[in-house]
Amino acid sequence: MNTEFQGVFPAVITPMTPEGKLNEAAFRKVIEFNIQAGVHGFWVAGGTGESILLDDEENQRIAEIVANQARGRAKNIMHVGAPTTARTAKLAEHAARAGVDAICCVPPFFYHRTDNEIVEHYRIVAEAADLPLFVYNLPHSTGVEVTPALMQKIQDGVPQLAGLKHSAVTLGHVRTFTKMGLSCLIGNCRLMLPALTLGATGCVDGPLNMLPELWLAIWNAYRDGDLKRAEAAQDNAWEILSEISRCGGGFHAVIKAVLSERLGIECGDPRPPASPLTAEQRTALSTRIVELCVLDTVPNSVQDKLGLNKVTIVS
Repeated sequence: MNTEFQGVFPAVITPMTPEGKLNEAAFRKVIEFNIQAGVHGFWVAGGTGESILLDDEENQRIAEIVANQARGRAKNIMHVGAPTTARTAKLAEHAARAGVDAICCVPPFFYHRTDNEIVEHYRIVAEAADLPLFVYNLPHSTGVEVTPALMQKIQDGVPQLAGLKHSAVTLGHVRTFTKMGLSCLIGNCRLMLPALTLGATGCVDGPLNMLPELWLAIWNAYRDGDLKRAEAAQDNAWEILSEISRCGGGFHAVIKAVLSERLGIECGDPRPPASPLTAEQRTALSTRIVELCVLDTVPNSVQDKLGLNKVTIVS
C-alpha cells in the first residue's frame, strides 16, 4: 500500500472573482491556511473545486498554482477527469509538468462504457502523467460505480494505480480496497472515523478545507489509539457541520462563504448554473459561525503569515 497519501486531504475550492474568474490570490490563501492548519495534502479541482465547470486552461493554471504554493509541504492530488480520453491525458501530462504529486480521475462519464474501455482510459491517462493515479469513485455524479471487481481490472492494467477516493455508499468496500493494497481515501467526512476503522488511509471532502482542524482532531486521536477521543471529535465535527448546513444554501456556496468569513477574504460565488447564497442565507450563516465560535479559531500568527485581514468575533 502507498503510504505517502494518508491523512486529511481537503477537497479544495476554486475561489472566484466578482466577474466569475479564477481568483488566484484567494486560492493561494486558502491553500496556505490549510497547510498552516496541518493538513496532509489536497484533492485539487475535484467536485468541490468545480472542475467540470472550468475550462482546460483554468484547470491547468490551478495545477500550477497548487504545486507552487505547496512546495513539497503537502501532497497534491490533481483531478484531470474529462469526458474524452484525449483531453484527460492532456490535462494529466500538464499536471505532471506542473509538479503535482499525483493525479486523480473520474471514470469516463455520460455514455455507458464497458469495463475494458474504462481500463484503457485509465491506462492512457496514467501513462501520460506517469504519476501515482487515484481513481475517483463518485457514482452519484458519474453514473459509474467502481466496484472491487472493476478496480481489480484497473489494477491489473494500470501500473501507476495507487488508490482511490471512495465516495460510493458501499462503505464495506473500503476494507476490500485496502486488502487489495490500495490507498483508500473516504470521500464522506461524516464517515471518516468508521472508514478509518475499516482501513481507510484518510479522508477527502469539501468541508475539510473550511474547518480542517475538526477533521485533524479525528485523525490525530485515531492515530494516537484514543478511540474515545476520536469518537468525540467525529461527533463534534458532525454537529458543527450540521449546524452550518441548517443555514441553507448550496454546497459550494456555503463552503466559499465560510472560508470568506474565516479568512477575511472573498472567495466568490459558485460558477453558474449553481446559485449564490441569498442575502438572508449569508446573514444566517455569518451569525451561526459566530455562535459556533468558528471565526476566532484562526490564530493571529497564522493571519499575519498569510497576510489576511484580522478575523474578529462580532459582538
